[in-house]
Amino acid sequence: MKARPCVLTIAGSDSGGGAGQQADARTIQALGGYAVTAVTAITAQNGAGLTAWKAVAPGLIAAQIRAVSEGYALAALKTGLLPGPAAIRAIIAEIRRHPRLPLVVDPVLGSTSGTRFLREAGRRELREGLFPLATLVTPNWPEAAELGGHPVRSSTEAAEAGLRLAERFGCAVLVKGGHGPGPLCRDWLVTRTGALRAFEGPRIPTPNTHGTGCVLSAAIATGLAQGLDLEAAVANARRFLQRQLTAGRRTRWGLGAGPAFAG
Repeated sequence: MKARPCVLTIAGSDSGGGAGQQADARTIQALGGYAVTAVTAITAQNGAGLTAWKAVAPGLIAAQIRAVSEGYALAALKTGLLPGPAAIRAIIAEIRRHPRLPLVVDPVLGSTSGTRFLREAGRRELREGLFPLATLVTPNWPEAAELGGHPVRSSTEAAEAGLRLAERFGCAVLVKGGHGPGPLCRDWLVTRTGALRAFEGPRIPTPNTHGTGCVLSAAIATGLAQGLDLEAAVANARRFLQRQLTAGRRTRWGLGAGPAFAG
């Protein structure tokens, strides 16, 4: 039997299981990969919000990455919650050991309930240190606005933000449209060369949206690990997420938003 491609997720742990490492691992496994992990932070949260969190020491994050990279044939990497500039620098040092591996960066700046994970020094390290190493960066509208320094209030402004980020940092950018209005959700993919492509689909009414960005970025990383080109990996990942949101839209999980993908 052929081995599953190994995908390393470098992200926080979600005690509610809807996002972070837990959502990443479920997604990677569901799509035919094998998930290995480096935990960056421990969080106390459920669907109603995050109540506490603690960063893992940068040296321990680096040790996790090194251990799995020495023990497994990694095929792709993805990042999520990164808890400060020292942690990001430690992660960059380890990622540089594997320059040929696809890297998907989900720039998690804070929680939906308002907790901030990265202050300006961390955001600067993320932009200037990690983005240039990335195959793809996947901000939503608020993240694209904060990282690019310009407001994002429409789909047109989302595309413009993606173009600016791609040009400045030399990486492909997928600006996700989940925060936009209207019945359609439009994501903008900007390639390294500045080519622009829109991906559209119906906005799915569901209370279960926790971890959508984690699921999407993990699914893209898994597609890249399996040898898909970037556009195909994005298209497949969007279809996967849409199927999960549709399948789970009538499930009630308790407090707040349920998981976008429960497995």
